[in-house]
Amino acid sequence: MATLTLRYMQIVDIPQVVVIDNVSFDPAWSARSYAYEISESSYSHMVVLERTVEQPTPGWRRFFKNISGQREVRRQVVAYGGLWHISGEGHISTIATHPDWRGHGFGEIVLAGMVRRALTLDAEYVVLEVRVSNTIAQKLYQKYEFKTAAVKPRYYRNNNEDAYDMRLDLTDEAIIARFDQRFDHIKARHSFNDLYTDVKSTKKR
Repeated sequence: MATLTLRYMQIVDIPQVVVIDNVSFDPAWSARSYAYEISESSYSHMVVLERTVEQPTPGWRRFFKNISGQREVRRQVVAYGGLWHISGEGHISTIATHPDWRGHGFGEIVLAGMVRRALTLDAEYVVLEVRVSNTIAQKLYQKYEFKTAAVKPRYYRNNNEDAYDMRLDLTDEAIIARFDQRFDHIKARHSFNDLYTDVKSTKKR
């Protein structure tokens, strides 16, 4: 049986995160960049969605595993994101899903988790940039009531594509109420463990 856990990104997650990043973005972040965000940055709230599966133990080893009560467990980062909280602004710096797990709603869990984390940090709004050609991502952001505030010309260095600056107002009580309903719905649908949105960061502030 598989379980999903939304939690703060850890150093041990970096190799898996970098794999997803490299197939999702050009240019991708370096492993050192993620290490800085996790361990050194005072404003970063990096998150992963981890899928955990108990693996059947093959052959004769199964007998000894059953005696000891131990089970082989496979842990995989299926999606991740980055949230910066600076002076009342929540800035989604990155978000991606492993190619093998796209279409399962995992990116939406991470997005909703970061918005809720921004709320618990008392952010007044959340901002992100998205390629003008990335209509799939735009539809997800619009579902969560992000609005296009501006266009940033030639924002992406690899091909000079423009970006939409999209923003979500967290001072509007009606928007917050609708978001809370969406978050409760997605949590009920996926039954994930939430160890991120209302957890105090261990980093020094």
